[in-house]
Amino acid sequence: MDETEFWELIDSARETAEGDPEDQADLLVEKLTQLDPDAVLDFARHFEARYNRAYLWDLWGAAAVLLDGASDDVFDYFRCWLIGQGREVFEGAVHEPDTLADLLEDFDEDVDGDGEDLGYAADEAYEQLTGVETPDLGLPPQPSEPLGTPFDLENEAVLAERFPRLWARFSS
Repeated sequence: MDETEFWELIDSARETAEGDPEDQADLLVEKLTQLDPDAVLDFARHFEARYNRAYLWDLWGAAAVLLDGASDDVFDYFRCWLIGQGREVFEGAVHEPDTLADLLEDFDEDVDGDGEDLGYAADEAYEQLTGVETPDLGLPPQPSEPLGTPFDLENEAVLAERFPRLWARFSS
């Protein structure tokens, strides 16, 4: 599976689910179980690589604005959700998190921002296909700390300064 196929699966599931992350995860599992186990592992590698790539201080700050705070777990689930939004939104957010203010048409913090189930879709599909847990994907582990310059994720003045468009649109 190449990168284009990966994003096509993500987009197709999101569109069919009408943006609901839980439904999107269920649809991804269905789509992945129609593939062979090696293709599912390829999907898992693409997902995990992007998940690790999004481990950035600035993206964590953007999540804190969007979600009115973001613990470690909340940020983990946010990164899964962000991948689920597709290539354009994901790449835009990774390169400049404040552009999420423009890239997201609607954002409902009760539904959006939590893609925990998306993070498990490939594992679930692989286990359904093979009866065993997903093996090690052979990828480098996530860094111990997010990349970039650390800052206080709870300081509203810092968040407003670093993410002016997100702050103007989403702060409560």
